[in-house]
Amino acid sequence: MVKRLLSFFHREVSGLHEAAYLLAFFAFLAQLLALLRDRLFAYFFGAGNVIDVYYAAFRIPDFIFVSIATTVSISVLVPFFIEKMERNKEEGRAFIDHTFSVFFFAIVVVSIIAFFLMPWLTPIVLPGFANDPALPQLVTLSRILLLSPLLLGFSNFLASITQIHNRFFLYALSPVLYNLGIVFGIIVLYPTMGLYGLGWGVIIGAALHLCIQIPYIVSQKLFPRVLLSIDFKAIRQVVLTSLPRTLTLSSNQIALFFLTASASLMASGSIAIFNFSNNLQSVPLSIIGVSYASAAFPTLSRLFSTGDMKRFVEQMVASTKHIIFWSMPVMVLFIVLRAQIVRTVLGTGHFDWSDTRLTAAALAIFTLSIIPQSLITLFVRAFYSGGKTLKPLLINLFSSGLIVVFAFGLVWAFEHWSAFRLFFETLFKVEGLTGTSVLMLALAYSLGVFVNTIAHWQAFHKEFSEFSRPVFRTLFQTFSASVLMGFVTYRCLGIFDHVFRVDTVFGIFMQGFCSGIIGIIFCLLVLKALKSEELEQVWRTLHTKIWKADVLVPEPEQL
Repeated sequence: MVKRLLSFFHREVSGLHEAAYLLAFFAFLAQLLALLRDRLFAYFFGAGNVIDVYYAAFRIPDFIFVSIATTVSISVLVPFFIEKMERNKEEGRAFIDHTFSVFFFAIVVVSIIAFFLMPWLTPIVLPGFANDPALPQLVTLSRILLLSPLLLGFSNFLASITQIHNRFFLYALSPVLYNLGIVFGIIVLYPTMGLYGLGWGVIIGAALHLCIQIPYIVSQKLFPRVLLSIDFKAIRQVVLTSLPRTLTLSSNQIALFFLTASASLMASGSIAIFNFSNNLQSVPLSIIGVSYASAAFPTLSRLFSTGDMKRFVEQMVASTKHIIFWSMPVMVLFIVLRAQIVRTVLGTGHFDWSDTRLTAAALAIFTLSIIPQSLITLFVRAFYSGGKTLKPLLINLFSSGLIVVFAFGLVWAFEHWSAFRLFFETLFKVEGLTGTSVLMLALAYSLGVFVNTIAHWQAFHKEFSEFSRPVFRTLFQTFSASVLMGFVTYRCLGIFDHVFRVDTVFGIFMQGFCSGIIGIIFCLLVLKALKSEELEQVWRTLHTKIWKADVLVPEPEQL
């Protein structure tokens, strides 16, 4: 039984759409657990100081993760692993050992230094907590979370190996286990350990994220060893390739540092509002954008390495069209149904109606960037598949700087220009609430992401001019259908407002659910009328390649 279960999880998945749908399915499960996590947070703590401390504690560990662990990330290592393994398996195994050893020593040393410097680093990174009574708790929780970069970095390293063999099950399942650990921390550990129990729940989740990768790696005799003598010449190209990516992600973290620091200076609960709304918009981003980008990346790397640029562009076009096809309707639904989504997911316990309104407004602003964020994920992997890391670095440095500039300017304008403030408060129906300045942080982030996407698209179009034209037809069809869907959904909300009791969570859920279903059906009919190629491909993939497909379990020697 155990052997059959492991064989199922170790199965090879080929094909862009099959892999993307598999990743999307598990991403959906992971996000369901993430939503349960946030609902529990909202129930027990509301948008208050406890959650502010919890989310703030991630800032330094997350920075260490992107600064160190991303040097051996999937997007960097997969092209190298493919090249080394196809050339010589023994050379590939040695390459894995040397690369892992550098990562291991680097992240351990940096984490130890951060552990001892945490009392001084925290007030600098989060000035709003400098004189807060919760500062000692924040420092201790941040120290606990330092284990997370080590475990997740190790797990992502192993995931690079599983992905080159198209073992997407393991990579897809790991986030589910990660969120399961966090939920365990909330339900089981918090009642006995308090705030620190939340941190240990994260560590348990990170450990599960790692452990699911290990059996397959061991079975293939590819488990990395820590070497005291490292051949830096062997991994020189990895370091040179990963450095721009590390700087790219570090710049994004610096931008998030600034946004979190700004939120810490606003009304109590602003960090929670910012993170709750960001987490909600990340649900479709993870399910759609990350799934397609992750599924496409190994194939893009192989095609680029073999010089098959025609198929490389075709793979990019297909991925881009399907990201737009799925993301556009979801974006519109999230904007129209924002209040219903927030109230259903978070509206319980200490999370009151004021918190709901403010989080819903921030969610609407964040949601505008779902498609751009998804496309950035794909474009970056496309550049990395060819070892081109400089362009994404420059683009992200510029856009991260813009996010900081936008945040400073928008917050200043919001607090000093009453007409500007009134416009946004009226637009998002948050008049009379405290802490509305946090909306400007979400807007700054979305504007920076838009600029980032345009720059990436233009850079890719310059190298592959045949890329853009096929995408525009899908963009037009999906946009038209989505706008009409949004109108229908909005009108249905008014109708169902008189059918269900909207003063209850169940009634609000049914109002949004029924309105959304009718809107989706209308969207599908419009797409069918417009003869959408993506709609036909989705049906064909689901009908013939997934529902009727046999599960093939290759023997280890076939890998």
